[in-house]
Amino acid sequence: MVTRTHLMLLLGLTSALIATWTYGSYHPAKTSAEMATAARGFLAALNPEQKVKASLKFEDDERMRWHFIPDSMWPRKGIPFKELDGAQRKLAHSFLSTGLSRRGYLKATTIMSLEAILKELEQGKGPVRDSDLYFFSIFGEPLETQTWGWRVEGHHLSLNFTVVKGELIATAPTFFGSNPAEVKAGPRQGLRVLAKEEDLARELLHSLDESHRSLAIIMKAAPDDIITKNSRRVEPSSPAGLPASQMTQKQKDQLMTLLEEYAHNMPEELAAGELEKLHQAGVDKIHFAWAGGLNRGERHYYRIQGPTFLVEYDNTQNNANHIHTVWRSFDGDFGVDLLRLHYEQDHTKR
Repeated sequence: MVTRTHLMLLLGLTSALIATWTYGSYHPAKTSAEMATAARGFLAALNPEQKVKASLKFEDDERMRWHFIPDSMWPRKGIPFKELDGAQRKLAHSFLSTGLSRRGYLKATTIMSLEAILKELEQGKGPVRDSDLYFFSIFGEPLETQTWGWRVEGHHLSLNFTVVKGELIATAPTFFGSNPAEVKAGPRQGLRVLAKEEDLARELLHSLDESHRSLAIIMKAAPDDIITKNSRRVEPSSPAGLPASQMTQKQKDQLMTLLEEYAHNMPEELAAGELEKLHQAGVDKIHFAWAGGLNRGERHYYRIQGPTFLVEYDNTQNNANHIHTVWRSFDGDFGVDLLRLHYEQDHTKR
């Protein structure tokens, strides 16, 4: 007979085991404290009207209503750079930097700057292009002991963070895009913001022998965009492509270098946690899949799926010079499962 005491112990043990497997042993207290401090400093510098725009309830539907298209096509809640003065912008950038590594911050700000290039190229034909239309949204009260979230979002950038009681941080979905993928003319000619995301994957593909490459290539034609688009939650699908278990050690290392390029957009503390999750779930269970052309300049797509995560990359628009990338977490998007585990553990203590 299972007594209440036995049941409570079992629930507690199960929650602890799930937490250990899912989120690793890391507790990013330093990063979460830096985020909270920067958020409060940013909010304190806003006037009352600005603060109302920037501050939303944690339960607000906007927290999971995300997208990577221009603001003129997808109006957002929050406060954009456009409405900030010089001192406030400086604090906004300091806040942004708490959620990114140096590498990730450089990518994010360069992606923002590409709007000026698009504006010049399109000459007013198309959506509004403005490097200042990136919105800061804070969900809940940013205190070290509270559960809260924040987002920085605009065209080709969506960074979503959920902090649970200052102990655990969810960083997905994370979207980085680049249009143009390569600047073809002008003073910034040759600039490729997401070069490694493209080149490392193609190097891995070309390293495969014919039989393994045929397993990796799942479609001759690339899809028009990332398949998961802006869905609020993604579920694991049947793994497609070449499993890492069939790769040589060198190819596995190439695969990990590619995944690390994505993970290390985040601060070291958070990147280490994501990579620990990945290793705990099993590198051999990761699948690499490709669709489309094999050479640069041809429409192409790839996806990397493991037990806990999904990476998608698409470069098909604008003559294969327009990249979309996303990192999704099957158990961590918007901190949904982090919150569930926290509430379960909280309940077992009562």
